[in-house]
This record gives sequence, structure tokens and C-alpha cells, in this order.
Amino acid sequence: MTEQSESVLGAVPAGAVPASAVPAGGVDRPGRADPVSEPTIPPVPVVNAANALTALRLVLVPVFVLLLIASGLVHPGWRAVATVIFAFASVTDLVDGWIARRYGLVTSFGKVADPIADKALTGTALVLLSWYDRLPWWVTAVILAREFGITLIRFWVIRYGVIAASRGGKIKTAVQILAIVWYLCPFPPPLAAVAPWLMAVAVAVTVLTGLDYVAQALRLRRPPPTP
Repeated sequence: MTEQSESVLGAVPAGAVPASAVPAGGVDRPGRADPVSEPTIPPVPVVNAANALTALRLVLVPVFVLLLIASGLVHPGWRAVATVIFAFASVTDLVDGWIARRYGLVTSFGKVADPIADKALTGTALVLLSWYDRLPWWVTAVILAREFGITLIRFWVIRYGVIAASRGGKIKTAVQILAIVWYLCPFPPPLAAVAPWLMAVAVAVTVLTGLDYVAQALRLRRPPPTP
């Protein structure tokens, strides 16, 4: 190749920027801001207030069981203490969720441990009430089947979406807790007679909300319509 051809090939067109003048990062374009690195969000510590309340609820389950067995559901004093423990543990279920959402303390431990603690507390109370012939076994079976069934359904559809907790589910939990507390507390006969009615409402809400969750799961699993 001749020197003339080299000079022609190596000539810089008018208005172009020589390669040696281009900065290493490329040519700056007007109106294009330099990329700014996003702030790093620190991981949520496992040891926090919300998880502490969840762990406390798990610890209180065996305490509640021992107190209720000691009472035999006939000793008013032990029954009253067991009722207080159950009510307090149930309140922590509401508080720990609020703290986790309000202060951004949601962790994988809390997502797993919270429903386990809830079902352990409620399920144990229902089983003991049926064991001492205060509650029909079919009621306990229906409620527990719904609770564990919905948990399995959540895992069944987890690839397609998340079934969020509904307002009906929260009402169900509140009515269940109220009914169980009424059965546990040593009320005099006129007030104690209210317990079966409260539990009937709890069973009805439990079944209805369970059917709603099943319907949501089927909608999530339904394939999208083909164009």
C-alpha cells in the first residue's frame, strides 16, 4: 500500500473527532447523565422485634399445653392462666406482622415460622378442647383440614403467583381466637353457653374463606386464553 493511500485511509473526515481525542469511556452525549450507582439496601437481620415475638409465641405453645393439662378444664385458676397465655400469644400474632410490615423487618425466618406458630397454637387448643370433650372432634377436624389444606394450596400455586391474605382470612383468625378463648375461660354457665355459637360462626367463616382461597388458586392455575 502506498503512502498516499495510507494517508487517504487514515484521513479524518471533516467534523469527526480523532480516535486519539475520544476519552476511554466513549463520546459524551449532551443530556445524558453519568450513571449513578444505586444505594445498597442492607439485609434485614434475623434477630429483630418481629421475629422475637414469633419465637416467643412458639415457646408459649408448650407452656399453654402444660397449663391446660394441669387444669383438666375443671380447675378455674389454671384455666384462667392458660386462657391468658393463649390470648397473649394470639395477640403477638397480630403485633409481629404489623411490626414486620411497618418497619421493613420481613425475613425468610418470619415467613416460615409465623404460620407454623399460628397453627401450632390454634391447633393445640382445638385438639385439647376436643380431647376433654368440650368441642366436637369434627369441628377440630374441619378447621385443621382447612388450615393445612390452604398451606398446601399456597405451595401448589407458588409458581403462578401468591395468594395474599384476605380480609376474610383476618376475620376468620379473630373469630377463631375469640371462640377458643370463650371455651377456655371459666365463665359461669350463662356466659359459657355463648361459646358454641361463636365456634359455629368461626367454622362457617373458616369454610367460606377456605373456598375463596381454592377459587383464587384455580384462577391462578388456569392457563391464559390463546389468541
